[in-house]
Amino acid sequence: MLVLDVDGVMTDGGLTIGDDGQEYKTFHAHDGLGMKLLKASGVNVAIITGRTSNVVKKRAESTGVVHFYQGAEDKLAALQDLMQRTALTPEQCAFMGDDVVDLPPMLRCGLAIAVPDSPDLLLKHAHYVTHKKGGRGAVREVCELIMQAQDTFDGQMAQFLTQASIAN
Repeated sequence: MLVLDVDGVMTDGGLTIGDDGQEYKTFHAHDGLGMKLLKASGVNVAIITGRTSNVVKKRAESTGVVHFYQGAEDKLAALQDLMQRTALTPEQCAFMGDDVVDLPPMLRCGLAIAVPDSPDLLLKHAHYVTHKKGGRGAVREVCELIMQAQDTFDGQMAQFLTQASIAN
């Protein structure tokens, strides 16, 4: 299972709030498709975020994320609940974060992932640091990395290559 933070991972970390109090976030389309492809390859995707936002809930729904925790001030407790509910071990989970509040769940998982503009402490403890920044394709990069490691990437890409050859 790939577990994602939102602000700074699925988004660039910027918080845009209108005069009416409405919060706006920008997500990268490549990340959304990557999440769907990863799920189709047999790896679940979950979200654990400290903030509460309707737009994040809509993004989770649109990408097929079933396991969704928001308002999780204790992300480690949320991760432990998630692992219990899914009967997964820490070694079967990866956590992708961008700030020190993500460090406890990252250190609990078998694969700790950070985006490149994370604080030094987080980067020091990450097993993998993405080349792309949060909200700029970092999630897609990790989805593809996992699929390649599990030898499912080519199978997921084959559908697009088949469609392309039919069109020609």
